[in-house]
This record gives sequence, structure tokens and C-alpha cells, in this order.
Amino acid sequence: MLDDRKLAVLRAIVEDYVSTNEPVGSKALADRHNLGVSPATIRNDMAALEEQGYITQPHTSAGRVPTDKGYRLFVDRLSQIKPLSGAERRAIETFLAGAVDLDEIVMRTVRLLAQLTRQVAVVQYPSLTRSSVRHVEIVPLAERRVMLVLITNTGRVEQRVVDLPEAIADDRIANLRAVLNACLDGCGLSRVPETVADVPERLPPEDRPVAATILSVLLETLVERHEEKIVFGGTANLAAADFSVGLRDVLEALEEQVVLIRLLGETGGLSELTVRIGSENPYSGLRGTSIVAAGYGSGDKELARLGVLGPTRMDYPVTMGAVRAVARYVGQILAGS
Repeated sequence: MLDDRKLAVLRAIVEDYVSTNEPVGSKALADRHNLGVSPATIRNDMAALEEQGYITQPHTSAGRVPTDKGYRLFVDRLSQIKPLSGAERRAIETFLAGAVDLDEIVMRTVRLLAQLTRQVAVVQYPSLTRSSVRHVEIVPLAERRVMLVLITNTGRVEQRVVDLPEAIADDRIANLRAVLNACLDGCGLSRVPETVADVPERLPPEDRPVAATILSVLLETLVERHEEKIVFGGTANLAAADFSVGLRDVLEALEEQVVLIRLLGETGGLSELTVRIGSENPYSGLRGTSIVAAGYGSGDKELARLGVLGPTRMDYPVTMGAVRAVARYVGQILAGS
């Protein structure tokens, strides 16, 4: 482990390199930071940091830059994540609260994260496997046609037009709707097939053919929508970034939904931050990037994850603060919607 002084030197190198994008020398550190020691002592500390793999010399220049190992220690020993200002928090609340449905919440979250962090924002839709039914609506459209609407607790809305085998009166439709909601309210989507298996038996015999048709469409909808969906934005921010690997590799990785899902990480605790730095990423095309991610959800249940991707030379305290705050606000909006 490093002593406090060497840790302070490493922290200063990371902060200076992130803000200037220039290798950092001992004299600059002595001038800019109140480290309380001479440039000669700082040089010795830098030599020790380099020997232990926390910093490296990119060229023959006198300056040093942090390695992935150096960034990792910096993140692990962060004394605090930079909180958002009151004005920023109010702006986030207002911006997200204006969303009318889940699609808009996700799109606004992507734009917001990209603007706050100046990185690429990645947002995963709430997983259907972790969602439950809030309401089922059956809306008559014509004599033998209805609209089936499934609304989940995460605000996801699925709509299907269903052609019926025969005409059915509105009061019988209302009865079917009531039976469906009685058995599906709060039911996890993965349990819907077994839960609706005996619904036709609860209905008068003459309504069972219609019920069977509607239920088959409902189950098809759940199967079709089983895939995990991810949205990203802010790729223009990559143009301003510096990458030790090619920009093309990063863009190709962003097009791979499976890669993005893996990058956002396994389910951790709700709003628990995960930071993957450089070589810690499993995908070779992203070895020059870092990913900061957090879970979001309603109550104490994580529904999906969101995060940002950028160069390893990122402002970690600011990025981590923004990701954590946005995850919390999205969760609050989903809980209240």
C-alpha cells in the first residue's frame, strides 16, 4: 500500500493530467499543489509510483501519466464523489419529470447523462424479466377487433390489435378485462403464462374462444419483447476524447448490444456505482476506455442499469457523481409514474 504522501502525489498527477491532457512533471506538481514537500521529494515519490506501476512515462518528456492501475487506486481511494450543484439537481428533476412515457424517460436520460459528463451515455431499458403487470386494458375497436394494452410497473406499454373469432358485446369484454386484472395485478411477467393458464375456466363457456385468442396474443407479446434493449447517445463526445486504441474499435463496440449489457455490469445494489477502467474491460476494443455505471429502479428493486463510457482520462469524481444522481432521479420518476 502507498503511504498518504505518495497517494497525495498520485491524486495530484491524476487531477492535473485529466484537466490538461499533458504529462505531469514534479515542478508543476510542486507549483500547483500544496503538497508540503520539495520538488526533489516529489521526484522520489514519482519514481516509487512508477516502479510500482501507478504512473508511466509516455515519451522521453520529463512528465508522467497515470496507468490503469493508477486510475484504479485513485477511484478506490476517492475521499468523495463530487455532488451536483442545487441548480444542476433542479434542472435534472425538471427535465426528467417532463417525460410522458418510458421511451421518453430513457431518451431524456441518455441526453442528460451525455450533457452532464461530456461522455457517451448508455441506458438499459427496464428488463421485462424484472417487471410486473400494473394493468391490462382491452379496448373494443370494431365488432370483431380489440386493442390489447399491457402496462408494466416500469411504465412500459405494449399494444397489440387482436382479431377475434366472433363478435362479443362490450359487457362481456369488461368482464374478461376484470378477470384478467384480478389475476395479473402485480404479477411478475415471467410468471404470467402459468398465472393465466386457468383464466378461460373462470369465464362462461361462450366467452372462452375469445379469451383464448386474447391470451395467446398476450403471451406472444411477452416472448417478442424478452430481449434487453439498450440506447446510447453522445457519441459526438468521442471526437474530442483521446484514445490509446482506435476510435473505430470503440464505435464498433457501441453497436454491439451484448457488449454494452456486459459493460454495464452485473446487477449490484441499487445505485451502487461500478467503475471499470481500461484493461479491466472484457472487450479488447475498449481497453482505452472506462465505464462508470449504476443500477436504477423503484423501491429497493433494481430494474436496469445506466452509465457512461469515455477515455480512461476522465474526471472520475464528477462522472461518478452525475451517474449516481441521474440513476436516483430516474428511479424516483419510475416509482411515481
